[in-house]
Amino acid sequence: MVAGRRTGQGEDATRHDVVDLASTYAPDGGGLSRARFRIPGLAPGAVGGWGAYPAGVVHVLAGLDGVEVPGFELLLDSTVPVGAGLSSSHAVEVATIVALNDLLGLELDRPAMARLTQRAENEFVGAPTGIMDQSASLRGRAGAALFLDCRTQEAELVPLPVARHGLAVLVVDTKVAHSHADGGYAARRASCERGAAALGAVSLRDVPDGTDLSGLDEETARRVRHVLSENRRVLETVRRLRAGDVRGIGELLVASHASMRDDYEISCPELDLAVDAALAAGAAGARMTGGGFGGSAIALVPAARAEQVGNAVAEAFADRGHRAPDVFVVVPGEGAGRVR
Repeated sequence: MVAGRRTGQGEDATRHDVVDLASTYAPDGGGLSRARFRIPGLAPGAVGGWGAYPAGVVHVLAGLDGVEVPGFELLLDSTVPVGAGLSSSHAVEVATIVALNDLLGLELDRPAMARLTQRAENEFVGAPTGIMDQSASLRGRAGAALFLDCRTQEAELVPLPVARHGLAVLVVDTKVAHSHADGGYAARRASCERGAAALGAVSLRDVPDGTDLSGLDEETARRVRHVLSENRRVLETVRRLRAGDVRGIGELLVASHASMRDDYEISCPELDLAVDAALAAGAAGARMTGGGFGGSAIALVPAARAEQVGNAVAEAFADRGHRAPDVFVVVPGEGAGRVR
């Protein structure tokens, strides 16, 4: 079983060696399709669509010294919405590598599996993603968020007892599909890499707080400012969660969304509407989640008002003539593992 991922803070930071906070979840839904590919000669571009994700994992594993991947049948029963910014692709990759690790007796640990699935995504699928989503799916635990150092892969499970505080996490799937392989995602990573180089740093992880960004062009400065400020918000979110201030992270979610909207420019009208409508209906905080340009938003809401907040968001979408969103409550769940 593999859960999806919803990000509390910092997904854009993962591409720049900084820190992240995410948890896993398990919503409703489903679908059925088939992919088939030959393992000998498997190479990037040989498999398209969702089948590229398990194929990428097979390709990476087959390239390891001493590993021979035989033919196999893999049934994936998924409830994670596709293209919703909830890491359906990473859930497929993680399910594949966990199953093959068990089948072939590879004895890979969780950080190693995260690195290999990241390679599958980067090298085979062609999406320049970081390592957070796979790590959350592999290393997450029920009732906790995963605080991850994306450079060292050191991780801490931070308590996220939303129900105990009378709160719930609401996901709004805007039905605007997104893809990590699209150009906008890669362009922002490239912009941040240029910014880091111009500031004399290997990555934005190495750029100190308070660094003068005036020497950068306006767009690059905005991209860099987002990553640096998001890293600070991640650290403050973890501090508040450690102190038991779950409701207090709401304002950080709001600030995070504003930064992604204005500085990183990866939001869209539907995501902004979902956030604004949730806040107007009483959410303690809300932000888009995932790689942007569509997908989902999350909202931290009073548990007793979750349905009302969801209805308010749906009504706002109807009033604007947008496609009806899917709205559902999620809870931090267990990471990937054998069910039986």
